[in-house]
Amino acid sequence: MQLDPIQCYEAIKARDARFDGRFFVGVSTTGVYCRPVCTARTPGRDRCRFFAHAAAAEDSGFRPCLRCRPELAPGAAPVDAPRSAARWIVGRIESGAMNDADLESLAREYGLSSRQLRRAVVGEFGVTPVQLAQTRRLLLAKQLLTETRLPMTAVAHASGFSSVRRFNALFGERYGLNPQRFRRSSGESLASEGVTLRLAYRPPLAWPDLRGFLVGRGAAGVEAAEGDRYLRTVSLEGRRGWITAAPVAARNLLAVEISSELVPVLAKLLPRLRRLFDLDAHPAAIAQTLAADARLAPMVAACPGLRVAGALDGFELALRAVLGQQVTVKAATTLFGRFARAFGDAAQTPHPALMYFAPQAARVAEAPVQQLIDLGLTQRRAQTVSDLARAVAGGTLDLDGGTRIETALERLLEIPGIGPWTAQYVAMRALRDPDAFPSSDYGVMKALDVVRPAHAQQAAEGWRPWRAYGALHLWRSLAFAGG
Repeated sequence: MQLDPIQCYEAIKARDARFDGRFFVGVSTTGVYCRPVCTARTPGRDRCRFFAHAAAAEDSGFRPCLRCRPELAPGAAPVDAPRSAARWIVGRIESGAMNDADLESLAREYGLSSRQLRRAVVGEFGVTPVQLAQTRRLLLAKQLLTETRLPMTAVAHASGFSSVRRFNALFGERYGLNPQRFRRSSGESLASEGVTLRLAYRPPLAWPDLRGFLVGRGAAGVEAAEGDRYLRTVSLEGRRGWITAAPVAARNLLAVEISSELVPVLAKLLPRLRRLFDLDAHPAAIAQTLAADARLAPMVAACPGLRVAGALDGFELALRAVLGQQVTVKAATTLFGRFARAFGDAAQTPHPALMYFAPQAARVAEAPVQQLIDLGLTQRRAQTVSDLARAVAGGTLDLDGGTRIETALERLLEIPGIGPWTAQYVAMRALRDPDAFPSSDYGVMKALDVVRPAHAQQAAEGWRPWRAYGALHLWRSLAFAGG
């Protein structure tokens, strides 16, 4: 990834938050690398080296700044090239894929050899997949050492290390301190039930709209809002717990409380949380493109920082989409709540509003079609839900980022009863395609004042590659107008 040193230096002089996470600056006189928003005195241009990824900075011998804390930077990968092989694979690595699989297995997921994968990643980021995975683990470990009181063994395993010995060795090699000594030098830790971590984002963030969208389309008892906080139950790789999230006042950070049961899967949970809240979005770039359309300009101005809510679980989101076919949002949410009560196990949490875990594909796949009909579905829709659940449970359909978007959509559309609207909605939220666009959606066509999906497609052509965000603004405009 090519960086313009002149533009990068202007960004760090201005401490422009729009560039936070898009590059890092290494300072030769201190041996430290920082975020563009670091509050330390701006170094001279001749002492700066610029890197597209934290791993590249560390590979060049720089250590992370203790003031701006690079592990809090928003994700470096732009969302405007989701189909790039290197960026897809980096996303898998940062989701913890290399904690469980070797490089060859990861390459096969994308249809490459390990040599091709390595070359693609080195060409894009300047470092190998292994170096990226190590840096991701180390930065998560550094955050856990700074912000929690977890024991060293828990920190090592939660960060994706196979052993405490390997964790201690690599931490000392990279940072020149053993983890215990680093924790003592970091000052007082945060105390909580489980852990509370701060996730950074590029401002602005339309938090009330994001929280309302998630809760309004979730299942009662699985997701909830309490004041400014968002709450939900979480099931991940056999671990079950809960999370809460709320913005940190006057900071571009989201404070996420994670129950102790989920600490062992933190390395895989944190990337899912970033996708759920769309924290790696570039609001300025998105707004610049969308506001060029006279129809969208007032909507963008009315709600800066609107995000496309993601999903913690691809099947859960796809199920919600199928239940939402040709019915109102309220009706779909009611159906989803019935599924949670029927197929989601009871949850015991300190939050009374959280009562169930979301339905899992394997359990729905085992249910007789008649049981689904009894929940209020037609015969055809019940069969679609059953086919969807069996495809996900059987491993022929991956909606959690394990395959390319095109492949996932092809397999999704092969299921009878799933058409373009459902596929595009799943692409927007579960597959994280920022250019997905449900042109046949009634609300989209109503807000655009057109009667055919083709006309909606034509109207949105100038919004690329951010059409998913355009759709969110259209839906919001209808809700605001009482439509």
